[in-house]
Amino acid sequence: MKEYENELYKTGIKYIGGVDEVGRGPLVGPVVTACVILLEDFYDERINDSKKLSEKKREELYDVIMEHALSVGIGISSEKVIDKINILEATKKAMKEAISNCDIKPEHVLIDAVKLDIDIPSTSIIKGDAKSQTIAAASIIAKVTRDRMMYELDKKHPEYGFAKNKGYGTKQHIEALYKYGPLKEHRKTFEPVTSIINKNS
Repeated sequence: MKEYENELYKTGIKYIGGVDEVGRGPLVGPVVTACVILLEDFYDERINDSKKLSEKKREELYDVIMEHALSVGIGISSEKVIDKINILEATKKAMKEAISNCDIKPEHVLIDAVKLDIDIPSTSIIKGDAKSQTIAAASIIAKVTRDRMMYELDKKHPEYGFAKNKGYGTKQHIEALYKYGPLKEHRKTFEPVTSIINKNS
């Protein structure tokens, strides 16, 4: 999990930012990104792709990462931004925001799958959250951050089941959409939200 990082450390680079996103697929809420810079000698074998970890484990590791990271930046693109510029562009925008929100500027950025047009050397790694500890750490920070936002939304609108589905199009969520209609937090350019809006207008 540190192969990419170790190659960069060998060249004298100290500050490596791992960047990942969460929330490209849901029908509601923002896409959330994180950029995490870890200490060179930091290693925790439990840190892995956030999708492979239980919620309890992610919460634990969130605290570990926040305690040991040199810097953490968060980037958020709201559902309005997603509807305006599309999900991929909104993801890139949030990733750039996460990088610039770090209080240490990374010397090199490792990014999960996406290529970014930035003034910092970067490496795009397919399935990076399973191959790089820094990207995996970013995936955990982004996931926990977004999940917490979904819990808040669930308190306001429990009928959609956001605490469980985190905004993804589960059976309960889709049924609630048809019954109660979309919320202002729903992504208007995502199906079936678009069709429901068109039908109701």
